[in-house]
Amino acid sequence: MDLLSLVVVVVAGLLAGAVNSIAGGGSLLLFPALLGVGLPTLTANVTNTVANCPGFLGQVWGFAPELRKQPKHRMIVLSIATGIGTVIGSILLLSTSTAAFNMVVPGLVLFATALLAAQRRLRKLAKTTEPRNGSPLQAAILPLVLLAAGIYGGYFGGALGVIILVALAMTTAEDLRQLNALKAALSLVDSLISVAIFATWGPVNWTAVLAAAPSSLAGGYLGARIARWMNEEALRWSVVTIGCTVSIYLMIA
Repeated sequence: MDLLSLVVVVVAGLLAGAVNSIAGGGSLLLFPALLGVGLPTLTANVTNTVANCPGFLGQVWGFAPELRKQPKHRMIVLSIATGIGTVIGSILLLSTSTAAFNMVVPGLVLFATALLAAQRRLRKLAKTTEPRNGSPLQAAILPLVLLAAGIYGGYFGGALGVIILVALAMTTAEDLRQLNALKAALSLVDSLISVAIFATWGPVNWTAVLAAAPSSLAGGYLGARIARWMNEEALRWSVVTIGCTVSIYLMIA
């Protein structure tokens, strides 16, 4: 990987970490950057997951005050559900051939982009749904939803934060900053487990990881700090545009 490619990956990692904190969908920035510097799709996917992990750590660091207010029992239950799903999704990914992944990845990118585009409407829908804090319905449904989200996150992960945030918003009555903090923690659980599996058995490009991971950490922390005042809508639609472009390119390439 030449110097220009390393610079591209470093900048993409910084932006991905920040975007994940502010609007979600940061993977849709680093993933095409890795493709652009010549990595195969499957390698780019697992490398993207590993490189983004420090960004989620930065988010959790930035949201530490909100996370201290979270009920510990709920965090443990939801983390376990997310973790189990992540193991399943990661194993499914590593069991998929490169040829098969090349066929499904345009659809995955498009799905993640559509989720990001619909994020605002999904949030409004979630707000109109009566919260069921502490109810048996919440206790049964939310872990199952996060199990499914973990499977998706372990397999691809683009816009995973949107799925988690909407699931939390529809089953709790907490404000958005509290939900963002919990989303960051659960995303970190998904990321750490995926990294452990991919680092052992996956085709990770470690040069790209060493370039993107530190900048992703810095971006995740900075994004969590500036999320209070940055224009989330403009940023989100910029990422949606990139995601649509990448999906179309992958379809015709």
